[in-house]
Amino acid sequence: MLEKAVFLDRDGVINIEKNYLHKIKDFEFIPGLFSSLQYLLSLDYKLFIITNQSGIGREYYKQKDFDILTSWMLEELEKHNIKISQVELCPHSPNQECKCRKPKTLMIDNILKKHSIDLSNSWLIGDKSSDIKCALNAGILNTIQVKSGHDFIEKDSLAQYVCNSIADIKSIIKI
Repeated sequence: MLEKAVFLDRDGVINIEKNYLHKIKDFEFIPGLFSSLQYLLSLDYKLFIITNQSGIGREYYKQKDFDILTSWMLEELEKHNIKISQVELCPHSPNQECKCRKPKTLMIDNILKKHSIDLSNSWLIGDKSSDIKCALNAGILNTIQVKSGHDFIEKDSLAQYVCNSIADIKSIIKI
């Protein structure tokens, strides 16, 4: 049986955007995140994180730093009864040739290898046009672009919905 999912960008959606965030002491959850993710779980969505982390490819920090921060983040989410089913990252810089950097779809493809997901009933929430293009490239038509990562969103955003932050999704995503 296929399950429905919400694919989440990390920086600007889950946490406050800070350039090349890789330290726990600098990590701040977006206000309203916990209740929004609990809401999605109550609607039987599986939650996944797909995140470009070019700071690794640029050698600003190491994969180990990302792994430590991710483990801490997942533990904090679990304290609020929030389970993330899988985290995928692209560690490459924009000038490296790879198949995973959004708007390419390898991170979603990797998730689909392990989980039976109904993309037609799934969502992607991101803060950049590359997130939305990734969703569309993967066949996810339900998209939300949030302003919490970057105050400016292109007036011609390809997202189905635009809102201030993930805290506003309860009026958009319903059963």
